[in-house]
Amino acid sequence: MENEHTGHRRGGWTFLTNHARVLIAIARDPGIRLRDIAVDCGLTERTVQAIVTDLQADGYLTRTRDGRRNRYVVAPGARFRHPAEAGHEIAGLLAYLAGPLSTQPTVPVGEVRAGQLRAGDVRNDTPDDREPRAAV
Repeated sequence: MENEHTGHRRGGWTFLTNHARVLIAIARDPGIRLRDIAVDCGLTERTVQAIVTDLQADGYLTRTRDGRRNRYVVAPGARFRHPAEAGHEIAGLLAYLAGPLSTQPTVPVGEVRAGQLRAGDVRNDTPDDREPRAAV
């Protein structure tokens, strides 16, 4: 049986930790909901909430309220925690896996600029979530 902790029995390890996956999801979509991160990463919502709390506490991201939603900003100068990579900023990994970190103001929730959506972008069809999200 497979779950968020064991993965496949024989090949259960991956190169990225759950913390990295959550941070990448946030870097791709700063307005993403925790429940959507959980689905995308194959984790429980409670696990994602704990990971986001860890990332905030250690200065990797900040959270602000935008109406009823949260918006996250990844700290561009944050460095890896492990001593082997401690001299490197996480921005390089995030740029490779999620695209460059934006320092420009984001479009307000629900507002889409002309030409902003690209081929492959999808719309979440749940009744309470009508804002576009990029395909992962």
